[in-house]
Amino acid sequence: MNVADTYCMVIATCGGREEADKLAEMILKHRLAACVQLMPITSHYEWKQEIHKDEELMLFMKTRTALYDRLEALILKHHSYEVPEIVRLPIRGGLKDYLNWIDEVTV
Repeated sequence: MNVADTYCMVIATCGGREEADKLAEMILKHRLAACVQLMPITSHYEWKQEIHKDEELMLFMKTRTALYDRLEALILKHHSYEVPEIVRLPIRGGLKDYLNWIDEVTV
């Protein structure tokens, strides 16, 4: 199995710090990701025929591809958005020790 089949980064957004911190804590507690990074962003998008501009927090989660379905389910269960952004991107390579660490700290 190659690295792209084994590891991925999952990206999601939240409307506020409290929700983002709560999600990050739950994800780590359930060992569904090795790391969750939060970054403030400004999102411009169309939703229900209206253009929006919102301050959000983007979550970057490094995990194993095999955990994606469980991670997605946890985010959906605890997210406040009707349709939250949840995107999976393959990790095509990386420092071997870092990738080994992802294996060590996830279930």
